[in-house]
Amino acid sequence: MTLPDITYTLRTASPAKTRAEAIVVGVGQGGKDVEVTTGAEDVKAAYGRRWRGMLATLGVSGKAGEVTRLPAGEEIGAQLLVMVGLGKADADGTYSADAVRRAAGAAARSVPNATSVAVALPADTPELVRAVTEGYLLGGYTYTAYKSGSGKSGGESKGPSDVAVLSPIARRTDAVTAFEQAQILAQAIAGTREWVNVPPADLTPPAFAEAIEHVAGLVDGVETTVYDEEQLAELGCGGILAVGMGSAAPPRLVELTYSPDDARGHIALVGKGITFDSGGLTIKPGSSMSTMKSDMAGAAAVAQATFAIARLGLPVKVSAFVPMAENMVSGSSYRPGDVVTHYGGTTVEVSNMDAEGRMILADALVRATEVSPDVIIDVATLTGHMVMALGDKVSGVLGSEEVVERILAAAEVAGEQMWPMPIPEWMDERIRSSKVADLNQHDWIRWGGGLYAAAFLREFTGGLPWAHLDIAGPSFNSGGASGHQTPGGTGVAVATLVDYVREMATDQ
Repeated sequence: MTLPDITYTLRTASPAKTRAEAIVVGVGQGGKDVEVTTGAEDVKAAYGRRWRGMLATLGVSGKAGEVTRLPAGEEIGAQLLVMVGLGKADADGTYSADAVRRAAGAAARSVPNATSVAVALPADTPELVRAVTEGYLLGGYTYTAYKSGSGKSGGESKGPSDVAVLSPIARRTDAVTAFEQAQILAQAIAGTREWVNVPPADLTPPAFAEAIEHVAGLVDGVETTVYDEEQLAELGCGGILAVGMGSAAPPRLVELTYSPDDARGHIALVGKGITFDSGGLTIKPGSSMSTMKSDMAGAAAVAQATFAIARLGLPVKVSAFVPMAENMVSGSSYRPGDVVTHYGGTTVEVSNMDAEGRMILADALVRATEVSPDVIIDVATLTGHMVMALGDKVSGVLGSEEVVERILAAAEVAGEQMWPMPIPEWMDERIRSSKVADLNQHDWIRWGGGLYAAAFLREFTGGLPWAHLDIAGPSFNSGGASGHQTPGGTGVAVATLVDYVREMATDQ
């Protein structure tokens, strides 16, 4: 299990009359007064004239993320009243799915000792039912595999055994579908977090490949092929092999296929799987290595998105390619000045051993072109340049204009922050500046490194529609919990990929 073992139900019950140890309601920043959000009206009515004075005494403001708890008294059926702030409403007086998702996440951490919880946040549309469900499940995620006495199962914590999402549309088919699908997606995101959080000594490329293969065996319709170092040599995957040369743990390439009978399209997903990045011979400063177990977050996201798509039964074929290596320092490490021949024959002069992600992705991207997909999307914690440009909460999206636009639309539905970035024409000259090989892996020019990396990757996409998601910033949360995001791996990009494929399934 990657989430606590909780029974979730969708119900049309009155929040004020619901018998639960804790009831969660939303409050927002109105004009002069704090306002209750949709779903909480009868709780406010139950307190009558006491409500406004009670909130003022407690200092409740309704700002986003604020949580206030108090004994419920005899006015309502629950023992504990939890008020969660959603901030300011939109112009039409409603709250966005993203605001509701964050509030539900904060609520999940506010009731650690309750055995039963009812959540009465805005949930009067299928989109909001999904947001409440996803937010609560993910906000309650914790990684405990290495905590004494918790065992090795991970993600298990004390908390409620029963959670009811209260919604006025709970009996509608579309609401039930949204509720059930949200749980599948949250499990995939939590599974991504789980892998990212594993210490790097315990998630080497062989161990990571085995973990993916194990989960794939539990998902109907997903087939798996794993290539070891000898098979990679036979294939000619020079980039994956070069990066893995310096490690005692050999590299791997995992390929997943989901082929529904009614497929209306075909997508290839490629994810960077550097299980630990020391920088190789271009060694990183010690302080920059502390979170480098997360350098496989793109691979984890791609694999878990594939599993979620299969579990959801979406009618789109998925071919996923997950190259894995550990970038370490040793006498066998690849060196500046080496020339690597990638799968497909392109030669690359290498100069920066800490620009290893593009090396393993290049082999996998060419493999992806050979299955003739309609579109290729790669996901990678690729460059610090993108973090400098966009910060640690926003992913950069580069590639074919129409694919980038659809990725951004999917990200908005998923509640993930992404921003388009260009690949200028003059980058072609930079990536072809090698005097001894077809391409130059890196040129040490300080400016535009994230754009350079995308231009490099484009050379291996065969001219197919393609987008590159650089998730270097938002893939790992080094700070505290906020909304539905918890410390450590975030699972970013999983929801966007699933929503992209969900929309792709509607194409005629």
